[in-house]
Amino acid sequence: MSVLLAALLGLIQGLTEFLPVSSSGHLSIIQNIFSLGYDSEEHLLFDVMLHVATLISVYIVYRKEITVMATDTLNAILGRDSLTDDSGRMKPTIRGVFLLVVATLPLVLVVFVHSLVEKLYYNTFFIAIALAVTGGLLFASTHFNDGKKTEKTATVADAFLVGLGQAIATLPGLSRSGTTITVGMTCGFRKSFAVRFSFLLSIPAILGSTILTLVSALRDGVNWGNIPAYIIGMAVAGVVGYFSLSFFKQLVQKGSLKFFAYYCWAASVVALIVSIVT
Repeated sequence: MSVLLAALLGLIQGLTEFLPVSSSGHLSIIQNIFSLGYDSEEHLLFDVMLHVATLISVYIVYRKEITVMATDTLNAILGRDSLTDDSGRMKPTIRGVFLLVVATLPLVLVVFVHSLVEKLYYNTFFIAIALAVTGGLLFASTHFNDGKKTEKTATVADAFLVGLGQAIATLPGLSRSGTTITVGMTCGFRKSFAVRFSFLLSIPAILGSTILTLVSALRDGVNWGNIPAYIIGMAVAGVVGYFSLSFFKQLVQKGSLKFFAYYCWAASVVALIVSIVT
């Protein structure tokens, strides 16, 4: 793999992993248009490194929240601190962790359809339809009023529905962040909480996928000659991912997601054209 290709793929990963436009859909379209000659099966370790870069980006942006949630939960498990606050309710930080665990459970369903999902990555027509659906979800979210639910008041059912949205969004062309944020807002989440919950939810999802891919990469063998290019791609993905996540986090608070809806619809048209001519 060339350094230039690794940097390009890192750029795509960093930009589209967090913006609600579907990283998998974009990678498929770009490969079909430019014939990059990139076979992810031959570069599984690179896939792992790109996802590690995005995990680091999420941690840096939400490091304060993650540290407090992890510390409070660990102290409660070890008996160093109480599970509840003075009112007798579960502490919001610990309840947030519990809701994230509940929302992660639907990903188990993906295991049973993994092979089918993998095949869809090469179906540009399907990706065109999925991008159009993503645009529709994002456009619909602009008509929701800002809800009131946070980790204090969101229900287990709410968390499960968001997690179900994440599981469905493993289909290429569907945006994980766009889907989970829209479902959260549909459930009445406060906009800031919907965004935070969506990206914190990405941590166990990406971590689980990374571990499984790493096992496959080590089993299949690694071409160590590609490592320098992999590192460049990882660095680009991490830096770009940090800025794109920070930008999106601020944008959602100040405006709507209409721009991304229009963009997804335009990308859908491009994917449809690609599916016809290739």
